Amino acid sequence: MPLPQVDPGRYEQQLAEKAARIEALFQPFDPPELEVFASPDAEYRMRAEFRMWHEGDDLYYAMFEVDPLDRSNKTVVRMDQYPVASRRINELMPQLVDAVRDNPVLRRKLFQVEFLTTLDGEALITLVYHRKLEDDWTEQARALEQTLDAAIIGRSRKQRLVLTRDYVTEHLTVDGKTFHYQQVENSFTQPNARICERMLEWARSVTTCEHGADANGDLVELYCGNGNFTVALADKFRRVLGTEISRTSVASAQVNIADNGCENVYVARMSSEDFAQALSGEKTGRRVSEMALDTYQFTTVLVDPPRAGLDEASCQEIARFERIVYISCNPDTLRDNLEVLSKTHRIERMALFDQFPYTDHCECGVALIRR
Repeated sequence: MPLPQVDPGRYEQQLAEKAARIEALFQPFDPPELEVFASPDAEYRMRAEFRMWHEGDDLYYAMFEVDPLDRSNKTVVRMDQYPVASRRINELMPQLVDAVRDNPVLRRKLFQVEFLTTLDGEALITLVYHRKLEDDWTEQARALEQTLDAAIIGRSRKQRLVLTRDYVTEHLTVDGKTFHYQQVENSFTQPNARICERMLEWARSVTTCEHGADANGDLVELYCGNGNFTVALADKFRRVLGTEISRTSVASAQVNIADNGCENVYVARMSSEDFAQALSGEKTGRRVSEMALDTYQFTTVLVDPPRAGLDEASCQEIARFERIVYISCNPDTLRDNLEVLSKTHRIERMALFDQFPYTDHCECGVALIRR
């Protein structure tokens, strides 16, 4: 796919075009006015990864531009800077190359570099190699940590060397509150932190009950990841139950629940399909017993599924709830799911979150209420 052409002067026009496309796509469902949340027009990505290109004595970051008519035809694009990446990533890019270029231990067979940063400048760098990493690499990489003031991880086949830590801690301000999130290397996190703050504010808004958390009942969240929405919504509900299949994400969610003092939240490691069976009584066992589902009064379900969306059985399952909050990274599969959900629910609010400016990608949020 073409690399984003960053032109802040055209950003508002591009965002307007996205909004028009979303409005046209969902017009059959008679939604209310679309709420549009703009991104910063540069330096908005908190994470990025690059191939490392070795060309004689030169060393530089590279991405690939793919010909849409012939996907086997790839053009190497040199990336000395990356305008969409965070300011911290852009600071680190030349510093890292300068430190590695003439260091044979750190440079040899260096294949890829991955950056993970936060709004306040914390950084984690993963160096990926096509060779086994020995003690001499560890010694040089520890010195590199000091030079760059960033945590370093080394990866190669069947190796993962964590020198200091394998995470950063992001601090997001939402409705005047600050939430703290452990974000682990090589696991999913929202890439655009400022838009993530807007998404969390919107989710809190659409789940607000004027009579307080007890009247709101309980929330169940599928695909809860590291607790991104879970933590931010905890004070809006009497109790919150999250489910997630990734062991790493569940462990991170537990840290975030504790760090944010969320005493009314429980996260279970379980797929959304298994949870649906547990809710209907078709699945039993230790994990189901630990959830104590009969003690909850679920009123709201939040789903943030992968690009494939929900299957029809999952749509039927979430249609049992009074309110549905659906966060989607693929408007086409969201539209397909709404064909099912609109039979029982109507769209109360709808939003476009511009996670990826200068691309066709659209992140949407839909709040539905039972008819």
